[in-house]
Amino acid sequence: MSYLSLFFTAFIAATLLPTASEGMLAYLTQQQYNITLLWFSATLGNTLGSCVNWWLGKELNRFKDRKWFAVSEQQLEKAQQSFNRYGRASLLLAWLPIVGDPLTFVAGIMRVPFSIFVLLVAIGKALRYAIVIAMALQFF
Repeated sequence: MSYLSLFFTAFIAATLLPTASEGMLAYLTQQQYNITLLWFSATLGNTLGSCVNWWLGKELNRFKDRKWFAVSEQQLEKAQQSFNRYGRASLLLAWLPIVGDPLTFVAGIMRVPFSIFVLLVAIGKALRYAIVIAMALQFF
């Protein structure tokens, strides 16, 4: 049950909803759970949550001309220019607070191929969770 809770916490943390999964992962690391399963649950949940953002960006882009669209044309253009400047490799940083979730959303708008998106995002998130586990084991 703890692995599933971690999965859903990580999933929600990757969407545009504010929450964090690192604390839960660090806590569970100290509770003698299987480290590999904890790492996998967090990585999978967080990566799939980012996939939701990618899909939303891909699908919602067609509504950008509507009045109710939450992002202005200027904001959207600025985000696309930044994404183009740093390229697809910036998706390795999708784990970063504040900028990571919007980055995955913009990747959908920019129509980054899904396979490349998942690969880059998963690598970055897997490394981040490995570091969280290593720190939890070292400092607690």
